[in-house]
Amino acid sequence: MDWPFDLQRAARSLLQGALSWIEGSPDDPVSRVRAPSQAGRLMEITDFGSNPGGLRMLLFVPPVRARPGGPLVVLLHGCGQDAAAFGRDSGWLALARRLRFPLLLPVQVADNNRGRCFNWFRRSATARDQGEACSIRQMVGWAAQALATGSRRTFVAGLSAGGAMAARMLAAYPDVFAAGAAVAGLPVGCAGNEAEALLRMVHAGPALPDEDWAGRVRAEAPAGFRGPWPRLSIWSGMHDRVVHPGNAELLARQWTALHGVGFEADRRLSTAPRIKRETWGDPDRPAVERWTLDDLGHAYPIHGSGHASEWVAQARLSAT
Repeated sequence: MDWPFDLQRAARSLLQGALSWIEGSPDDPVSRVRAPSQAGRLMEITDFGSNPGGLRMLLFVPPVRARPGGPLVVLLHGCGQDAAAFGRDSGWLALARRLRFPLLLPVQVADNNRGRCFNWFRRSATARDQGEACSIRQMVGWAAQALATGSRRTFVAGLSAGGAMAARMLAAYPDVFAAGAAVAGLPVGCAGNEAEALLRMVHAGPALPDEDWAGRVRAEAPAGFRGPWPRLSIWSGMHDRVVHPGNAELLARQWTALHGVGFEADRRLSTAPRIKRETWGDPDRPAVERWTLDDLGHAYPIHGSGHASEWVAQARLSAT
């Protein structure tokens, strides 16, 4: 049977459209992120969700990816930092390339905060399914689906405001993140506005019982959530003049109480020259660990990898 030319053209167009929908077209963002031409470079994803926090999303996909079910790491920059440069200088981009896992870099914008700090102290920005926290969660969901990363294998780390925001993400989404790291961060619920945030950066507080601190984390979690809670690695420098290292102790007290382990009774201490490590819980897989570096100021510590820059410093130990 001979079809008229216009019907042949319409049928061909319909078939191509169906195949494009099934296989994913080059213009489809999921297909784009999987394309070999995009591997090994940072790309910006603009359509990851409703983005109520108005953030930008950068994503690194390694040239050779591990099998499905691998980890996804989220890295949160500090105030005024360039997210891509922080990923490079901290050594996370190189590690993601070497170990073949995707690295997600949320980016704060000046319209949200003139210093381009994540608004870790505003509940409207950090509450579950609101503001910046929701935007980061949408980025995680988009990347996890596009790249088939593993359930409960999502991790978050951050420096300074990014470290405080990392702790807030663990609190708001304990069902999403398996663990996190806060470098020069602050405890969840220590401040409710910018003035309080600036105060708590230099004067750790307020003075509360450990269980009350833990209650501030539980208040951010989904209703009825009973665990397991994410594990937390805490890093601070004794020469930090921006975020008082006392905040690291409050974080440790908050999260040990959350995990039901005693801050004093269950603490294990190990030391090396100018370095102190404290762990709580299983020694091989601690629920909470705290690293204190005597020589470190307000910076992300690296050792033998990455590049020293304004907020990244060579140290005796790397947090990456």
